[in-house]
Amino acid sequence: MARRSLGRSALALGAAGTVLVAAWWLAAGTDDGRRPLLEGGIRSGNLSTDYGIEQALDDARRLELNAVNVPVVVNVADPRASRFELDEASLDKARRIIPLLHGQGIRVLLEPYPWIADGSVAETAWDPSDPSAFFRRWQKDVLEPLVREVADPLDVEAVVAASNLVHLEPWSGEWVRLLKDLKTKYGGLVTYKTNAWHTAEWDEASRAAFRAKLDNPLWAEVDFISVAAYFELTDKPSPSAAELADAIRQTERHGRGQNVPAELEQLSRRWNKPYFFGELGFPAWEGAAAEPWNPAPSDKQDGQLQARLFAAYRDAFRGQASFLGYSVFAIGETGPDKRYYPSEESVAVIRSW
Repeated sequence: MARRSLGRSALALGAAGTVLVAAWWLAAGTDDGRRPLLEGGIRSGNLSTDYGIEQALDDARRLELNAVNVPVVVNVADPRASRFELDEASLDKARRIIPLLHGQGIRVLLEPYPWIADGSVAETAWDPSDPSAFFRRWQKDVLEPLVREVADPLDVEAVVAASNLVHLEPWSGEWVRLLKDLKTKYGGLVTYKTNAWHTAEWDEASRAAFRAKLDNPLWAEVDFISVAAYFELTDKPSPSAAELADAIRQTERHGRGQNVPAELEQLSRRWNKPYFFGELGFPAWEGAAAEPWNPAPSDKQDGQLQARLFAAYRDAFRGQASFLGYSVFAIGETGPDKRYYPSEESVAVIRSW
């Protein structure tokens, strides 16, 4: 399969992109302390839902982060549920950590985080039986109190309206309405986090799904596009740096040949919006390049592979004018189940980015 390249049009975007990012930043203004996220260079970390405040602050210092994604748990009974509620203990913890982060000069992205069946089900599997009720309740029972009780009084820089809701993302009219309403109630930046996708030259269904994502009008209503970057690169259990550099531009898994940077630039150009890796993480285990979304891709630890994966993304995206930065998944808790926690080798790479 022939390797695809960015070509002249993407190179032209790179030359003009600095002007675009400057325009995004200046158009948003810089007088309220919230807009500098659009300047780019975001080095963030996603807190685990069970984060400890001191551990979170220590991790932010150790990784030299300038932003932190603070989750607030949304309790969901099962993947078909259309009812849910904010977790009061999680809300209280967010209220306590955000002033401490701001006190260290660290910006905050606030994210309502679906906690389905006590954390046993991923948010990508959430498929509410009554989507209309979901959107009504997500607005009234999640976003409005989150803004009223946390984001506004604590001067949070950005709110992630929702994340990785694969089954609900096609309801574009509802998202547009919800995002418009959110922006009337909240003066900071608003984003939506979409899950990684896969395209293959031989799979028309995958290309159609990407076109649908590309054309979703919800992107018109956000200040920047967030992506959970769990792209499947290669089946090699512990690929080299050179192999990862190639695979990120022509994915090898299932012979897809997906050019990840090119497709992200395409999404950015389509809506004239910068993009951000709202989750960038890999389990520190062999097989992470094939299944970064899987916390246990093998039974062999490999902190060096995790570091090489961070480095591959750094080298592919650093300097791209439409790229705002990344958020490391996940920090704030170091228990044995935290397979995504950055290895010592990864810490050095993250600090270099």
